[in-house]
Amino acid sequence: MTRSLDRLIRPRSIAVFGGKEAGRVIEQCDKMGFAGDIWPVHPTKDEIHGRRCYRSVAELPAAPDASFVGVNRNLTIEIIRELSARGAGGAVCYASGFREAVTELADGDELQKALVAAAGDMPILGPNCYGFINMLDGALMWPDQHGMVRIERGVAVLTQSSNIACNISMQQRGLPLAYILTAGNQAQTGLCDLACAVLEDPRVTAVGLHIEGFDSIAALERLARRARELQKPVVTLKVGKSEQAQLATVSHTASLAGNDAVSSALLSRLGIGRVETLPELLETLKLLHLHGPLASFDISSMSCSGGEASLMADAGVKRKVVYRALREEQRLPLRESLGQMVTISNPLDYHTFVWGNREKQTEAFTAMMRGGYALNLIVLDFPRLDRCDASDWVTTCHAVIDAARAAGARAGIVASMGENLPEDTALMLMENGVVPFYGIEEALAAAEAAATIGALWATPLPAPLLNVAAADGEPVTLTEHEAKEALAAFGLPVPEGRVAETADEAADAAEALGYPVVLKGLGVAHKTEAGAVKLNLQTRDAVLEAASAMAGVASGYLVEKMVARPVAELIVGAMRDPVAGPVLTVGAGGILVELLEDSALLTLPTDETAIRAAISGLKVAKLLNGYRGGPPGDVDALVEAVASAASYVVSNASIVDELDINPIMVLAGGDGVVAADALIRLRK
Repeated sequence: MTRSLDRLIRPRSIAVFGGKEAGRVIEQCDKMGFAGDIWPVHPTKDEIHGRRCYRSVAELPAAPDASFVGVNRNLTIEIIRELSARGAGGAVCYASGFREAVTELADGDELQKALVAAAGDMPILGPNCYGFINMLDGALMWPDQHGMVRIERGVAVLTQSSNIACNISMQQRGLPLAYILTAGNQAQTGLCDLACAVLEDPRVTAVGLHIEGFDSIAALERLARRARELQKPVVTLKVGKSEQAQLATVSHTASLAGNDAVSSALLSRLGIGRVETLPELLETLKLLHLHGPLASFDISSMSCSGGEASLMADAGVKRKVVYRALREEQRLPLRESLGQMVTISNPLDYHTFVWGNREKQTEAFTAMMRGGYALNLIVLDFPRLDRCDASDWVTTCHAVIDAARAAGARAGIVASMGENLPEDTALMLMENGVVPFYGIEEALAAAEAAATIGALWATPLPAPLLNVAAADGEPVTLTEHEAKEALAAFGLPVPEGRVAETADEAADAAEALGYPVVLKGLGVAHKTEAGAVKLNLQTRDAVLEAASAMAGVASGYLVEKMVARPVAELIVGAMRDPVAGPVLTVGAGGILVELLEDSALLTLPTDETAIRAAISGLKVAKLLNGYRGGPPGDVDALVEAVASAASYVVSNASIVDELDINPIMVLAGGDGVVAADALIRLRK
């Protein structure tokens, strides 16, 4: 257990070790008005930037709260050991050549372990890490330029990448950046630990994470829980969509539950927002800084152009945001302020009849904003300030500010092209509680993310994630009959069936069960592709013929009663994710499972509410609800079946490597469901 990170990230005294980079840290602290002590340590220099140099950690006047260690990798370990022994608050390890360079430096992994051991319980960031910028206190453990200014209140952005941090610091979007922190290799202290620390600062309003990989699920859960308690939202940009779970699979499940799908399900469970790009991250943080999570997905849009209104409408198609229809009480005041020529709708093109008229614009914007929308957007692209007069655009900005105050509503101004919103205007809007959005796509992404967090926070805090280590041993694949018996014990409905070793025994089993029957070859993973399944067999001769045909690939036979024609076929599966542990997949099943790519993923443990929500979000839900006059499926029985599969996985979490129930045949309402096929791999 490491000490608190408070001294490190909010220091009153700083020690710097090294030459050029250490000197830059002093320069940045001086430039930003750091009020504490700064103690350079150097073996030969007498002073750096007017400050006396000390020769070693032992010579320092006191144990520093924060240290920037900008020396070579071997000397870094020695200094870290001395700082820890003296009781320092923490250190940034700038040097590279540790685990990130193991392909070039054979000792990189061992050196990183030595660094962690040297630190003991003293927090360290890195190695291979630029450090952090704290613009609330002017404390910069940062050996480079940045684009930030001192502020009193703002958001924190955390990333593993020092270069991404540099880029974010240069933003000109009006985002108040309180902290930028980098974690480098996360040898000891990870992004989530840092995020938990900055979350406790009362001057921080929201946290953004650029994540390349989750350092600790337990730390992520702590962060999510504390964020809810403090009502400070967290939003992530999780990269790595191209990654695939590193599993040898014999089922469809793993192809559906890729690493990125698990990440999304995990973040959703924890009430953490997710965006796709850096601009979306910054725009979302602006919205969260001013207004926090949104109460719903309902938004409004106004612009003085039909073209802009169309852009807004089209951009909303692929989002969860809803341009909810206007209420009747909005229509009359909108008509009175805008005139008869304007079509009253949402998105609304208010034309240019009120352009430049602050009073009339305020009336129109207020009428729209009194519609109970979670967020109200006004599209406004400024002209070039070096060539044009922008006074009418400034008038519109003030009308939006006036309307938002009058209606008590959340509002944002959206530039369809980012370069068409001056930074000074963005800063003015932020000061007046209006979000300046750079880009239509980014604005809607921000609204969706903020509304998603709001919706997730409105539900009870989920139970802790299943945290069970995988047992040792190689996986063993159960036969279909064994798998069904195991699942039936947990309540999953399966067809009545019997196992046979020979074709004659299979025919006898069919006679005993009664026709029609299904014949399957045992020991075959993908039966349909291998020709190892025959449906609707009506006679003994048909069973014998089918058994003979698949004898070359089957190690035995399973004979089952034929299931009635289903309303829909679904797949329920489970796999072990390297980070999140066992996860459950539910989606459109049968032979089209990968072709349709219609699935949802549930982290474990889960409950019937989450299962029902996952099913209702599938495309195949249209069939379950009775598509084009067809009968509805027994959704209640399906929910129970998925819950029984989840219960089996949770109860056997240490040994289940993979589960694949495909298809679960959903019968017409009231007739239940039947698991027609099942595969389980267990670690024996």
